[in-house]
Amino acid sequence: MTEALIVRGLNKTFAKPAVMDLDLTVRAGELYALLGPNGAGKTTTLRMVAGLTRPDKGEVEIFGVDARKDPAGAKALLAWAPDEAMIYDKLTPMEYLEFVAGLWNIEPRAAKARAEALLEQLGLTAEAGRWCEGFSRGMKQKVALAGALIHEPKLLILDEPLTGLDAAAARLVKDMLRARVDAGGTVILTTHILEVAERMADRIGIIAGGRLLAEGSLEDLRGMAGQASGRTLEDVFLQLTAEGHA
Repeated sequence: MTEALIVRGLNKTFAKPAVMDLDLTVRAGELYALLGPNGAGKTTTLRMVAGLTRPDKGEVEIFGVDARKDPAGAKALLAWAPDEAMIYDKLTPMEYLEFVAGLWNIEPRAAKARAEALLEQLGLTAEAGRWCEGFSRGMKQKVALAGALIHEPKLLILDEPLTGLDAAAARLVKDMLRARVDAGGTVILTTHILEVAERMADRIGIIAGGRLLAEGSLEDLRGMAGQASGRTLEDVFLQLTAEGHA
């Protein structure tokens, strides 16, 4: 199976170590959930993968492209959407998507068609001509997700993608992500909603203190925690992170 992401020996220190000797592999065509308590190093890890934070040490490969040797080539294969939507308030969703598409050198006619399709998928067609400044946090999250998808990345990285979404919008985004993976795309996400990871993820990584504690399917993680089949991800997560802390 093709590997979408390979991380080897990744390290980052700010005032104190945030990520330490992290090894991680994500396969192409899977939805991978990276879980951990607050301050575990999840966002720092994903920012290094996305090329937004420089690692102190370690290697990152995106579909075989060395992110250190060819950062532009690696970034062209992925998209990053943070937990706080970073969009322009004085643009409409359509204007924002056409602007982002222009950064990726997408031909204007193709950009318009992709933008219209994404806005329709995300239930934003009726808002396409309104400035984003009047949008709710959840609506801004959906616009940011559309912006991440406009250049059709092979790897989509999402940090808490359901933040601020109501139940209907969250279901829409979850269905959209699952459909993307079923069509061969690759998604990495973080979430504090463990039920979401339990239902959606093909594989799960649990990180604490900047180190990967465990990785695998939910059944694999149950085995690592010595728990019976049928125990929830919450049970497994709490046990593994408590053991890791100890």
